[in-house]
Amino acid sequence: MPSAFFVVRAAVSDAEKRAAFDRWYETEHLPDAVKAFGVSKASRFWSLDDPSLDQAMYQFDDDAKLMAMLKGDALQELVADFNRDWPEVKRSRETMVLTQEFST
Repeated sequence: MPSAFFVVRAAVSDAEKRAAFDRWYETEHLPDAVKAFGVSKASRFWSLDDPSLDQAMYQFDDDAKLMAMLKGDALQELVADFNRDWPEVKRSRETMVLTQEFST
């Protein structure tokens, strides 16, 4: 089965809060999410085009594991933690399945 991905985009509009957000995400939120989700890989990105946009991508072994996570309590707990610590940061979420990989 192909890998599946859970992608979260966050808009940190206050430039003065980005360093604190980055530290929190790196040291608390991402490690907690990796453990709670049981993912095989996780990555984070800051946009070069819009410095306020942060993206986290969690890689699951397959879409069944992703769907199980979406129905479980771990996601709701992490969302509650995020909302408590960063209530002003707007987020969007997407689920994706890998259809092709190419490398040279």
